[in-house]
Amino acid sequence: MREFIPDAIYYEEKAANYELGKELLEKFKDVPKFVIDNHNNIEEMRKKENKEFPKMKRNLIIGIRKTHKFVLNNKISDYLVPYTSSGCIAMCLYCYLVCNYNECAYLRLFVNREEMLNKIIKTSNESDKELVFEIGSNSDLILENSITGNLKWTIENFSKSEKGFLTFPTKFDMVDDILDVKGKEKVIIRMSVNPKEIIRKVEMGTSQLEERIKAINKLKKAGYKVGILIAPVIFVENWKKLYEELVIYLHENLCKEVKKDMFFEVIFMTYSYIHRKINEEAFPSAVNLYNPDLMTGRGKGKYTYKQEQRIDGEQYIKGLLDMYFPENRIAYFS
Repeated sequence: MREFIPDAIYYEEKAANYELGKELLEKFKDVPKFVIDNHNNIEEMRKKENKEFPKMKRNLIIGIRKTHKFVLNNKISDYLVPYTSSGCIAMCLYCYLVCNYNECAYLRLFVNREEMLNKIIKTSNESDKELVFEIGSNSDLILENSITGNLKWTIENFSKSEKGFLTFPTKFDMVDDILDVKGKEKVIIRMSVNPKEIIRKVEMGTSQLEERIKAINKLKKAGYKVGILIAPVIFVENWKKLYEELVIYLHENLCKEVKKDMFFEVIFMTYSYIHRKINEEAFPSAVNLYNPDLMTGRGKGKYTYKQEQRIDGEQYIKGLLDMYFPENRIAYFS
């Protein structure tokens, strides 16, 4: 993947007082810059039309994270933790970070990383059990690391913790920078995968399947704990054939070290009215992910697959995984 050079940088003035803030402003010293009051409320962005969404993704926002609340999680981790970034530069058509039109989908980097990691380490060390902290629920940390180096810094510094684990998912393959860092045995990296056709048509700007699998093989051989995240499952035309081909590809190309003790997560797509409006205007030629015959409303402006579709999908994918990966557990379906 080519190095990301933003078209413009919007930054909170106090971010320049932090080590990482200084590094980023110096790294992109030739990029036009604009001072903002709050990374959560950039009026210029809010006023842009949906068709400008891809252009907005070319900007970079630098700020100070003010929300540090840990959220209980009962899946792979004990807590979902706000961390060093939010948003992304990729353009997956279903992205759940596209939460409110033009407010928060672009990449925001938070420079107060010491404050955030210290809270994780303190919480971990004070617990009477080994805790797992999900630090990548708001962004893709492999992608972010290619810009900030934050992930390498995080793993090295978390090694000072007496106990606990960090975990995050990724759709990117730029892992060479973290292969030899100290503390990798305390990190669980989950590679998100989808059929090649879906990656190409829906997960625009992410690494291809072949590269993702090469990356997870590298990570496992380097000493990381790993998992495979099949997500989101999308009921496109011929979806059963596509997901069968995906599982066979995983069976044939994941190395023996990965297959020895990895686990699976399976998540079905949630879509929304906001996705529909943005995609119609920003990506008019893209595949339409909304299917009223298969979907039902859930909550305010959201769509999920109908119960009968979900049951069929779970049974089918579980059957594939049981056939090709009988020794590997499925952590959950969601």
